Amino acid sequence: MKLLKYTFALLLSVTVASCSTDNDDNSSEDLSGQTGELTLKFDNGVGDQDFIFGTSYNKSNNESFKLETLKYIVSNVRFTDSEGNVFMYPTEENAFIINELDGNTAGEIYVTLNDVDAADYVSVTFGIGIDQDRFLLGAEGQGAFLDEASEEGMLWSWATGYRFVRLDGTYSSDTVTDEPVNIHMGSVGTSLDNYREVTLPFPNTVLVRETTTPEVHIKADIAKVFDGTTTVNFADGYDQVHTDNVETPIIADNVSGMFSVHHVHND
Repeated sequence: MKLLKYTFALLLSVTVASCSTDNDDNSSEDLSGQTGELTLKFDNGVGDQDFIFGTSYNKSNNESFKLETLKYIVSNVRFTDSEGNVFMYPTEENAFIINELDGNTAGEIYVTLNDVDAADYVSVTFGIGIDQDRFLLGAEGQGAFLDEASEEGMLWSWATGYRFVRLDGTYSSDTVTDEPVNIHMGSVGTSLDNYREVTLPFPNTVLVRETTTPEVHIKADIAKVFDGTTTVNFADGYDQVHTDNVETPIIADNVSGMFSVHHVHND
């Protein structure tokens, strides 16, 4: 009986040592020189509902809204790994228009990033809009994105700068029906800076490798544009938001709080 116990204990110690060795090998994996793809999937919703054009959604103060345009600019995408290192996607390619019209049948808009440094990433940071440094590079510094933004209606027609968010539709309340809503939040040159950044932790580590293409599912809750850090009402003037230096920063702050990572796939 004692011999059996000693034999079992010996086997157990060998197994533990073997597992420990495997873990050490994994932790010392050499990723130098490796790159891979990483896909961000933006999924717009309203609260716990899917977003659908023309659908009426309730907000506070007995108001509701329907949208026919939903698009926003994301830029300066970067990732932080488990050791605190930051990988910034190349600046000249690091601005994207998330347009609900571009969504697949599940309403997801894909942004695939190539040649991302292989690492174990724990969070993503990105800006909503275009920062002042990039804006001050002028037309040449914007590259092809300037034309794309123009085609998508994401430039001001009467001022200098980008529209960061564009929501067009109608709202209704106890007293009005289908009144126009136009939320066009952005910066105006250097005089009004509404650029905001958000950092989202991953629920599990994103493993970028040569042989895998992880997908990060980012939810955007459009309800928080109106019922976010600050609750705003259409009847109080937030049905038409453009370049006002009081209204637009409030919308900018609300928008920066509408994002969260729902889940991650390491495929």
